[in-house]
Amino acid sequence: MSLTLEAVLAARNVDVSLHVEPGETVAVMGPNGAGKSSVVQSLAGLLKPDSGRAVLDGTTLFELSGAGPGRWLPPHARGVGVLAQEPLLFPHLNVLDNVAFGPRSRGASRRESREAARRWLGEVDAVELARRMPAELSGGQAQRVALARALATEPSLLLLDEPMAALDVNSTPFLRSLLKRVLAGRRAIIVTHDVLDALMLADRIIVMEGGRIVESGPTAAVLAHPRSSFAASLAGLNVLTGTLSGTTLMMSDGGRVAGQPAAGPGGTPVGDGFAGLHTQGLAAEAPRAEGGPEGMAAFPPSAVSVFLAPPAGSPRNCFAVVVDQLEPQGGHIRVRAGALAADVSPAAVAELGLAPGAEVFFVVKAAEVRLYPA
Repeated sequence: MSLTLEAVLAARNVDVSLHVEPGETVAVMGPNGAGKSSVVQSLAGLLKPDSGRAVLDGTTLFELSGAGPGRWLPPHARGVGVLAQEPLLFPHLNVLDNVAFGPRSRGASRRESREAARRWLGEVDAVELARRMPAELSGGQAQRVALARALATEPSLLLLDEPMAALDVNSTPFLRSLLKRVLAGRRAIIVTHDVLDALMLADRIIVMEGGRIVESGPTAAVLAHPRSSFAASLAGLNVLTGTLSGTTLMMSDGGRVAGQPAAGPGGTPVGDGFAGLHTQGLAAEAPRAEGGPEGMAAFPPSAVSVFLAPPAGSPRNCFAVVVDQLEPQGGHIRVRAGALAADVSPAAVAELGLAPGAEVFFVVKAAEVRLYPA
């Protein structure tokens, strides 16, 4: 028994197909407008795709072909629980009755539904809130109650659409730890922008861009060897794209990046061709490889050195850049320039006179660059 979804929403340019096993928590990530919430809303019954099919443990949630009405199970009959950004508690019911609403609407007696509500309030450490009205709750408290309400119907699938996006920095860690506990062994899909949510809560990451799933895999593997621009940005890597020719990546603007083929079945990416790329010490006659396979070159900001002029010496990649901003990060400064970043010491920033608008060269040795097929 599992969850399968195939859905096309033409107006949102979404075309997805995914599979979730029992007991598996999947994080759906991607930039704004990627189609993440469309996936959740389609499964919850809040958004009807143009075509597609969704089956949860043998129950067809919808089956649509575009010709005729098809099959469409209403939201309350799907066995799906939803936790959104906002708690959306019933303002006229106290906390206990908010949580009891689900079991009660499914036919449980008043006593049974309240017993279930108390049990789930205990699961989210909110028993003491039972008699309060929603207006008396903090944001974090209200979201814990909303989680209890979503779980009280014993859903076969729990959908969480950026559940911590509206919380303050003090409430988020507690709710994240709570979710880690209650999601253990439970099938769930969580839409999030926070890589920490994926690391702590998800068994697998799905990355969406432009309404499509561009990569999927175990959380640790995707972050260690990302194959999409968004995943690479989460992992904090510099990534350039182009076509592969041996140990060289040929970019669309004619630039070349030397590197080493990545070991094992991984990958890495981000960014477009970078104008102003120079390569020191590469063979001038290297072919353009216009027909070569698509690939990526990836390297961490810590591998990048910053110079005021192109250095001579061993084979290395040299990027002519203009500094955009400087970001203090612990004991170093992250220097951002377009799609690239370098981590340097505060002393180096002072010595080089780095500031927004400065024209410098980012340099990385070929041995520090990993090349991957797209």
